[in-house]
Amino acid sequence: MSSLEPRAMHPSNASLADILERVLDKGVVIAGDITVQLLDIELLTLKLRLLIASADTARSMGIDWWEHDPALSSSARAREADDDLRARLERLERMLESGGDGRGRR
Repeated sequence: MSSLEPRAMHPSNASLADILERVLDKGVVIAGDITVQLLDIELLTLKLRLLIASADTARSMGIDWWEHDPALSSSARAREADDDLRARLERLERMLESGGDGRGRR
């Protein structure tokens, strides 16, 4: 058997790096629900969903929320700032068209 041929690994022979590579490549989903009740009255329900995968694997699944979150992405922050500026410009243009200065003068 050459060193280039894929080998079937027995779980005891798999290193942590091999396991991590497989998990990130394929992805792992952990799901669970926690409900707190008192006298048959539901007080709290937590629905937990955890996906462990590489960014490329998540993108291939259609998951890319980190690209649109302003706290995590500089391009999302730029889009948010751009949207804010557009809204302010539109507000100013409406004020100018109506002849008002925004102070409520009569």
